[in-house]
Amino acid sequence: MRRILIALLPLIAAPAVAQSVSAPFTVQETGQGFATLDDAVQSIRMGTATILIAPGVYKQCTVQAGGNITFKAVQPGTAIFDGEACEGKAAFVLRGASSVVDGIVFRNIRVADGNGAGIRTEMGNLTVRNSMFLDSQEGILGGQPTGQKIVIERSTFAGLGTCDDATDCAHSIYLANQGSVTITRSRFERGRGGHYVKLRVPNLSITDNSFDDSEGRKTNYMIDLSEGGTGLIARNTFADGSDKENWSGFIVVAAEARTYSSAGLKVVDNVATLPPNFGKSPAFVANVGRDQLAVGANKLAPGIRPYEQR
Repeated sequence: MRRILIALLPLIAAPAVAQSVSAPFTVQETGQGFATLDDAVQSIRMGTATILIAPGVYKQCTVQAGGNITFKAVQPGTAIFDGEACEGKAAFVLRGASSVVDGIVFRNIRVADGNGAGIRTEMGNLTVRNSMFLDSQEGILGGQPTGQKIVIERSTFAGLGTCDDATDCAHSIYLANQGSVTITRSRFERGRGGHYVKLRVPNLSITDNSFDDSEGRKTNYMIDLSEGGTGLIARNTFADGSDKENWSGFIVVAAEARTYSSAGLKVVDNVATLPPNFGKSPAFVANVGRDQLAVGANKLAPGIRPYEQR
């Protein structure tokens, strides 16, 4: 009888092991797993937690209505949110106290009004790092009329923007707040309309990024500071493309309003090139406002005018 029991033990244990499948979304602090991201988000409520996201392609979206949440891919670049938008806005609609998005891929986000984004930020500070925004109408969109702080680092924005689907153009990044936006060590390429970076903020830092418009289509400015703003634009590389809807400037300041002072905006140590046989002469910095900018030494290809007062 003893030998029979021993022989049966593996048969009894095997089904339990086979049924133990990890949930794709796990709250790190509690170990609790969830089948959907939104269920994990709602479980946190007004608390502070990190949601670990397993590798996979997810046809899901979520709305963060409170709390301080970090959305983190277990392996950067393997957690992919594809094609789903909540509230007709974005894959992640964020209006909690704060949000961090780390290592996540957003792709193929489109909505009826032409502003389908990977992330829609509506409230709270936001940090995005090691993430990708691909082939959507918009990458990151939003802001709030407060001192919101937004930081974007080591991320890629490709195949974004449109002036065909939206009432106004959509852009790779379009942010507005009364605080600050920092964009660093990120890549912008293959735009499909609008600007690569459009900001309506008083304080900004755009450093050590790559803007490659060589495969862009119907694109406009690399950086549009629509209502002014001051800070630093430095050590970026800009490669202009030949299929431009508006080729007149790389960086344009206060084209729509003079809401924020641009005094002392420092633009220095950048590199800009034109495509072969471009035949046009854009301004590297075009200032529509009246504030004195601090445009320093930049390495510009022949045909690029360093500065234009409009």
